Amino acid sequence: MNLPNKLTMLRILLVPVFVLLFLIGRYFPALTVFAAASITDTLDGYLARSRNLVTNFGKLMDPLADKILVMAAMLCFVQVGACSAWIVIVILAREFLVTSLRLIAAGEGIVIAADRFGKLKTIAQMLWIVCGLLALSFPKAALFAALASALMWLALALALVSGANYCIKNRAVFLSDM
Repeated sequence: MNLPNKLTMLRILLVPVFVLLFLIGRYFPALTVFAAASITDTLDGYLARSRNLVTNFGKLMDPLADKILVMAAMLCFVQVGACSAWIVIVILAREFLVTSLRLIAAGEGIVIAADRFGKLKTIAQMLWIVCGLLALSFPKAALFAALASALMWLALALALVSGANYCIKNRAVFLSDM
């Protein structure tokens, strides 16, 4: 297993550590673990591309590891009342939709790359989680809670826009069987 794939696996292994820290109320250490896991995402992608170490394992597991980490954090927010469940459900539905679309397209030899709305959605989600963890770590710092709330709504809006954009741009994949 090459280094980028090891980093992807490390990210997956850090998820239960993050969740445990979060659920026992150790929000700042959970933030540290979340940040470390997020850094492995950037690092593994850079190493895989720059050293020509891209593998099928990495193509599958890297985005899956990201989704597991982000969804775990959002579900933890629901657990402590920092986020409504319906928001996470909508974002999760978008992820299933886009992933399914990519799988169908891949079966036809088509690669659907991330677009700018998808990338912005991911950035908004990561910033929301970081600010949410800071808000929980420092409850008297109202700025973090306000930023987390604004970023949550932005992440939701970008999830809807990017999901619709993927479907519209790739509608031929859906219609190819009809």
